[in-house]
Amino acid sequence: MPDRIRLLLVDDQILSRGLLRSGLERERDLEIVAELNRSDDVVGAAKRHRANVALVDAGGPGNDSITVTTKLRTSMPECRVVMLTTYGRPVHMRRGLDAGAKGFALKGSPAPQLADAVRRVHLGLRVVDANLAAENLRYSETPLNEEETDTLRAARDGGSVSLMARKLDVSERVVRTRLWSAIGKTGARTRSDAVQVAEQNGWLLD
Repeated sequence: MPDRIRLLLVDDQILSRGLLRSGLERERDLEIVAELNRSDDVVGAAKRHRANVALVDAGGPGNDSITVTTKLRTSMPECRVVMLTTYGRPVHMRRGLDAGAKGFALKGSPAPQLADAVRRVHLGLRVVDANLAAENLRYSETPLNEEETDTLRAARDGGSVSLMARKLDVSERVVRTRLWSAIGKTGARTRSDAVQVAEQNGWLLD
């Protein structure tokens, strides 16, 4: 029998991690070599256990999952990452894929489906759960131009119009004009609402 795919499970919830384990360990070509309840030591654990694929809870505690994925990509690229999520926020998915994640899967997916995703990711393919992909198709391309996007990013960090103007190296009048334009394009009523709408749709992705 060929070498089994060595899996690292990273999930802070004991129950969901147990369900993952019980489902995946039935697959003869998969082997769970380690489990973690935090993402802080995922790189070290992946190296110690020579993991081929890390299943990482996208919303777990410890180091940000995007940071962890980036570290794995740079320090142990042979260990590929599949992010597990209960939601499909486009901004998070795009950042995850940009960071080097090879797959996104819904927590609670049937074990055979998740196992198939693991196998394909191990082969170097990129896999995104069909339900997550369909959800992301609901989001349109950004209606904001580059200047409006930069202004909403500055607004996201908080502060007065004066502070935003200094940060963007433009006049306060320009900032106000851009903000009103962005508010109109996003269908929002306030600056904070416009930031929220843009964030939820992934339009402020750096």
